[in-house]
Amino acid sequence: MKTVSAQKLVIEVGDATSVSALLIQPPQARACFVFAHGAGAGMTHPFMETVATGLGERGVATLRYQFPYMEKGARRPDPPAIAHAAVRAAVAEAGRRCPGLPSIAGGKSFGGRMTSQAQAIAPLAGVRGLAFLGFPLHPANKPSSDRAKHLSDVRVPMLFLQGTRDSLAELSVLEPVVRRLGPSASLHRVEGADHSFHVLARSGQNDREVMIEILDALVG
Repeated sequence: MKTVSAQKLVIEVGDATSVSALLIQPPQARACFVFAHGAGAGMTHPFMETVATGLGERGVATLRYQFPYMEKGARRPDPPAIAHAAVRAAVAEAGRRCPGLPSIAGGKSFGGRMTSQAQAIAPLAGVRGLAFLGFPLHPANKPSSDRAKHLSDVRVPMLFLQGTRDSLAELSVLEPVVRRLGPSASLHRVEGADHSFHVLARSGQNDREVMIEILDALVG
């Protein structure tokens, strides 16, 4: 499918804040992924760009957006309430821009966690499922499942795309979490990948092959 250029948008978050967004809407799209960035890099990071472009080529629209702190050029992520408001505003904008399309929400690392928290507090309008690209289950090399407690309040299907070398989500901790969530949650293991979905040369794969795997799993 032909690559579609991203449309620049501005999303109002509350009365006093607005954030930038990028919409890729291929012809005859079959779904829309509302795609939040990680804590350290915004919506134009190469990883975000590659995922959005790849999904567009596979017939899935994407709405990428900035969290307010990233829009302002700050380093410290927003408090959860502000991040949740941005998630809700982006989901609402996706609903207006892509009427009739089923919506999936989620994101990379921090963005996925903020999306799941927002969904756990109150369902995101029109969202049929959540997808996480590297769910940050715990601080690096400090295994804990505390950050997963809210997931039991999520009432839509969840897909965890997780590298087997991810130091922010050791599989020995994540796998039991996913099992406890029941049949609505699924885990796709990306062999040899770290939190950034980078693989070592000795793994027998390269980063491009891993990206294709991620994109195919998301589309599925």
